[in-house]
Amino acid sequence: MSAGSSSVGATVPQTATTSAHLFEARDVSAHYGRVHALKPTSLHVGRGELVTVLGPNGAGKTTLMRALTRLMPREGSLFFEGRDVSALKTHELARLGIIMVQEGRGLFGQMTVRENLSVGGFTRPHEDEKLETVFTLFPRLKERVDQISSSLSGGEQQMLAIGRALMADPKVLMLDEPSLGLAPKVATEILETLGELNRRGLGILLVEQKAPLALKLARRVYILTLGRVAAELPADQIGSHHDLARYYLN
Repeated sequence: MSAGSSSVGATVPQTATTSAHLFEARDVSAHYGRVHALKPTSLHVGRGELVTVLGPNGAGKTTLMRALTRLMPREGSLFFEGRDVSALKTHELARLGIIMVQEGRGLFGQMTVRENLSVGGFTRPHEDEKLETVFTLFPRLKERVDQISSSLSGGEQQMLAIGRALMADPKVLMLDEPSLGLAPKVATEILETLGELNRRGLGILLVEQKAPLALKLARRVYILTLGRVAAELPADQIGSHHDLARYYLN
């Protein structure tokens, strides 16, 4: 579904910008009460690009993701496919194809795998085709299609959360700590799947604690510390934890 489709249900201003980026945030900031948790932050994701956001605990990474998707009040501007979408609400952004997998997964625990996936794709056509795509990426979900999601392992639940997001036909997929709490082997498997999705052309914005894995996948990296972007650089310029620590402490 294109952003200009009359069935989207979101009013998108038709004034184009000069941005060639798929997704761009300009001077986005957010507060928790009087606490300025996210200082004015600008970032972008190009078409078919995987970008990662790294930073220590408490740096503001989750706040950034929630602000970008309007899950919390924010200031600043947001552009998608060259259009100003700053005023749109979370569900309107989702209908355009801006989809986030939140930390904690947010599954419907008493619903089956199939039911959770169907919820993700309820506004999109060709559900059966999308289901097959998800099952090809995550064969274990097909094996457990009629299982209650709360009974899945942590890794399987994360696969389901990503699969549900894919059912919504994202144009840019945002993920907040997808490897959190997972065994290293499972975390690697999930991040490698994200790499495969990116190779297929999906734009991805990835917040991740496991820096070495994320850096192998990413083209660019934003380093967030104390609620601000301390650096933006090509991912291959970070060769060690020492390099990261230097930015974290900057």
